[in-house]
Amino acid sequence: MSNILQIISSPRGEASNSIKLSEAIIDRLKLNYPSAALHIKDLTNAPFPHLEEVHLNAFFTDVEKNTGEHREAIKHSNSAIEELNWADFVVIGAPMYNFGVSSTLKAWFDHITRAGITFKYTDKGPIGLLSGKKVFLAVTTGGIYSLGEEIKKDFLTPYLKFMLTFIGMNDITVCRAEGFALSETRDTALEKAIGSIKI
Repeated sequence: MSNILQIISSPRGEASNSIKLSEAIIDRLKLNYPSAALHIKDLTNAPFPHLEEVHLNAFFTDVEKNTGEHREAIKHSNSAIEELNWADFVVIGAPMYNFGVSSTLKAWFDHITRAGITFKYTDKGPIGLLSGKKVFLAVTTGGIYSLGEEIKKDFLTPYLKFMLTFIGMNDITVCRAEGFALSETRDTALEKAIGSIKI
């Protein structure tokens, strides 16, 4: 049986285009894997805390030396990494905020990117440890940033792809729904993106 982890980073609920696109991807996955289990992680309902000194101290302290404060600080990180280890497919809804990633999704990455846990340092450089997973990025934007000069303004997609690859998730498919802020494309942006989904 396959496991699907859905990451929600938009606070817009039913109005969110990234959630709608993510759900369309999941529907396609379930056609191919009808017995797949789905776990939904809504980062906006239970936001990950931005990293503070206590989190960093916990990350860099050997497990056997963890204090109660360390264990409390690291619980979000441990839980998120367990969810990723469980998943065969990861579907990340990623709306563009100010040309980049939302602070909510950035905080999640800060908690799952841990030396010795999701990547390790070697003589040849860092190696990701979360291998064997297929990731779908449901990227939604007000403008169109996949063509021409506008590509250089997209700091969202390159960041996501780099961070996922850094921790070992190299099999990445980007599904884009673009132009929601443009009168000539807003009505067809989601439908066009859903029609282009390839599993």
